[in-house]
Amino acid sequence: MYNYLDFEKPVADLEGKILELKKLAENGEAVDVGDEIQRLEKRSRDALRDAYKALTPWQKVQVARHPDRPHCLDYINGLFSDFTLLAGDRNFGEDNAMVSGFARFRGEPVLVLGQEKGSDTKSRLKHNFGSVRPEGYRKAVRLMEMADRFQIPVVMLVDTAGAYPGVGAEERGQAEAIARSTSACLGLKVPSIAVVIGEGGSGGAIAIATANRVFMLEHAIYSVISPEGAASILWRDTTRSKDAATNMKITAQDLLNLKIIDQIIDEPLGGAHRNAEAVISATGDLIAKTFKEFAGSGIDFREQRREKYLAIGRSL
Repeated sequence: MYNYLDFEKPVADLEGKILELKKLAENGEAVDVGDEIQRLEKRSRDALRDAYKALTPWQKVQVARHPDRPHCLDYINGLFSDFTLLAGDRNFGEDNAMVSGFARFRGEPVLVLGQEKGSDTKSRLKHNFGSVRPEGYRKAVRLMEMADRFQIPVVMLVDTAGAYPGVGAEERGQAEAIARSTSACLGLKVPSIAVVIGEGGSGGAIAIATANRVFMLEHAIYSVISPEGAASILWRDTTRSKDAATNMKITAQDLLNLKIIDQIIDEPLGGAHRNAEAVISATGDLIAKTFKEFAGSGIDFREQRREKYLAIGRSL
């Protein structure tokens, strides 16, 4: 059974009935219910399709935050081989919210950087719910410099509500660490690809998302601040988060129209959590296609990246 979102209640009711009928059939407590199950399954698919046909921005926020959505480590395990986890910023310590290391992607070496939210209580606490501290961004800078030195492309998997806002993080220079990480992304001489797989929140996201190509999953979000934070600042009322989400243009479709991102990766019907394998495979195919386009192109990746982000500023 899935963790159903508020707007998925009709689907939840139908799938609950299907499960009940299947259990009765397994226990021999019902006559042949095959036809009824098929009828309900069709109704369930139709209801799911209707629910996802025109999601509001706030509903997309809910999907992007779904607890069963595949996270950074799921993509690493599904797409990369020989992944070697590297730790520490060589200054303060290790930050488990930023998962980083060198790996092979379809036989070729890459650096992988990503924010991991965790999938259960223990792992969420370990990874600090994907909220990176300064040492996480300084670790990212260290590894990007290493990748540049050895001419290794970079893949970044973005999934964070925002950088960690705690007192300790601010004391250790959170803003400076984010700025240096963003600068390191812009300064890479090697090609870089960023994929927003869930939430792309604030500077915490852009610190590892300033890439040559930025892709987003269909129901991911990417914003300068969370809808709750925006509502609190603009209206001093967090209950207006839905209004904030609508006005901020945080969906993949809005951002593609604004030319903030380069392409949208389609999700299975019902969101990435309903078929993680399919969406991870599609993400891998797009990354491979993009690297193939880069190969032998003669692109000055640092200059291309510079022009890309200057163009955003000029057009907006």
